[in-house]
Amino acid sequence: MRLAPGATIGILGAGQLGRMIAHAAQRMGYRVAVLAQSPEEPAALVADRVVAGALHDVAAAIELGQISDVVTLEVEHVDLDAARAAGKHAPLRPGLKALEIARDRALEKTFLRNIGERTAPFELVGSLDGLRAALTGIGCPAVLKTTTEGYDGHGQARIDDPELAQDAWLLIDERPAVLEGFLRLEQEVSVLIARGLDGAVATYGPLGNEHAHHILDVTVHPVQGLSEELAAEALATAKRVAEALDLVGLLCVEFFVTSAGELLINELAPRPHNSGHLTMEACETSQFEQVVRAITGMPLGAVDWRGPAAMANLLGDVWSNGEPRWEEALAMPGVHLHLYGKREARAGRKMGHLTALAASAAAAEEAVRRARGLLPRG
Repeated sequence: MRLAPGATIGILGAGQLGRMIAHAAQRMGYRVAVLAQSPEEPAALVADRVVAGALHDVAAAIELGQISDVVTLEVEHVDLDAARAAGKHAPLRPGLKALEIARDRALEKTFLRNIGERTAPFELVGSLDGLRAALTGIGCPAVLKTTTEGYDGHGQARIDDPELAQDAWLLIDERPAVLEGFLRLEQEVSVLIARGLDGAVATYGPLGNEHAHHILDVTVHPVQGLSEELAAEALATAKRVAEALDLVGLLCVEFFVTSAGELLINELAPRPHNSGHLTMEACETSQFEQVVRAITGMPLGAVDWRGPAAMANLLGDVWSNGEPRWEEALAMPGVHLHLYGKREARAGRKMGHLTALAASAAAAEEAVRRARGLLPRG
């Protein structure tokens, strides 16, 4: 059933992704309610209604479901019981299956393997002895990743020698983990795919991603150096995964491209994604409007690109010597600023992003990097 403008969209989480979903929904005439731990969270500052509670608060999730016509999420670190409780009162989209799999690396890797998709070699680890045994099969170097609550490099430890297994195990607080074989990478790319209630799909990408200190730094479109064959494979893979999840909403599939030319799935995120922020200026329909269309049962929007584009994240480091020089960046033609309303800038904290359109992906990337470089004082 389609939900017309005027209906209420509930969002589990109130970070910057929720804020940008809310902006798109409100522009289309929908009302937005969010589950927020603090009234100062980015989405809480713009929502029509705020339900106070943590992402594991079942009672708060029930309240959100009761005041919403559909419930979605802006982060996958949502407690399953809370999501399930909200879903008893309003449809939960992208769906409980997608959330359950994406929030747990062990389930995610196993799911992908079971449906025939390719990932890095991996073993599930539940103890130090299990880690040592897994290292025998996977070899070194390898990367140990906690099964839950890992993001932007948190909950990970690289192991270059089997003798360092105990150090790595302690570093991740002796939690259930996945051990992955280390890959020689050529590049990292992502595909965003929207899937509607009727099964229709719309895709963005592939998008080229560059990370710094395990945090996404810059995204460009079109991807440089990716063959047409691998680009087509990435789009087809994303469609297969979305259909296997029976997803309604938006899914980001992150890929590794190895130096041997293999395309391997790294992670899944059943929500808008940092790498898709450039769609706000670069596409006919942004990823945020698209997720609203998908979860309300409206027709998916066109995903035509207006031209080559790039996005650069703005971390709290930009504020290290005081208020950034916004006028310097905004004086550059084609550069757009998006800030998330966070009051405290901390090193490594995502505070906003810049986008730019240009005649080529390289020129767009140069523009956002140059604009960002003009911001810090001192």
